[in-house]
Amino acid sequence: MRLTDFKVLTFDCYGTLIDWESGMVEALKPLTSMTDRPLTRNENLEAHARHESSQQRQTPSMLYRDLLSVVYKRLAEEWGVPASHEECAVYGRSVRNWPAFPDSSDALQYLKKHYKLAILSNVDNETFSHSNRRLKVEFDAIFTAEDIGSYKPSLRNFEYMLEKLQGIGLARTDILHTAESLFHDHKPANDMGLASCWIFRRKQETGFGATMDPGETPSYDFQFTSMAELANAHREQVR
Repeated sequence: MRLTDFKVLTFDCYGTLIDWESGMVEALKPLTSMTDRPLTRNENLEAHARHESSQQRQTPSMLYRDLLSVVYKRLAEEWGVPASHEECAVYGRSVRNWPAFPDSSDALQYLKKHYKLAILSNVDNETFSHSNRRLKVEFDAIFTAEDIGSYKPSLRNFEYMLEKLQGIGLARTDILHTAESLFHDHKPANDMGLASCWIFRRKQETGFGATMDPGETPSYDFQFTSMAELANAHREQVR
């Protein structure tokens, strides 16, 4: 199997293209600055992952920016610090400030010359519009949790994406799903019979950070530590 075998790259956004962990840690500082003891970066992220995943299961149709407000409230309760309704709402809107990884935009602009590009993301459309401006590329399709009414790792999200891509002439075998999260993306990609590419952004870290433990490690067809590595590997193959 080669990267050049595919016609479309479907991307998770947050954690793969946008540095959501750095964005979260920064936006959580009003809470973490008041905890009884200093929390490590991974403690922040793992607590966030637990509450986010739980809330996504319980309220699958809630907009992501509103869901994050609830996550902030749950974290404040867990850590025993106060948080007003407005502070929770501010956190929900903080995604627009989360930075892109430094290599994302250039890699996407290169890959756009060779593939159709699509997004499959646990986000709402307004929030993604801010992230899209940071990525500086026009995607051929954008599929959000708001569009679908559920959150990954639900297979509904992947079924929706496949249906819409098939509607524009793309077969399942044309798709390479490209993502960091084993839990949200690679495990359901396995279940759907999709080829996948792991962008292992957390290679230098321990644990799973802002994503849940997937349990048994899913399979994947390619692995890179950055989008730049993916783009360079494609350059080598076409050379």
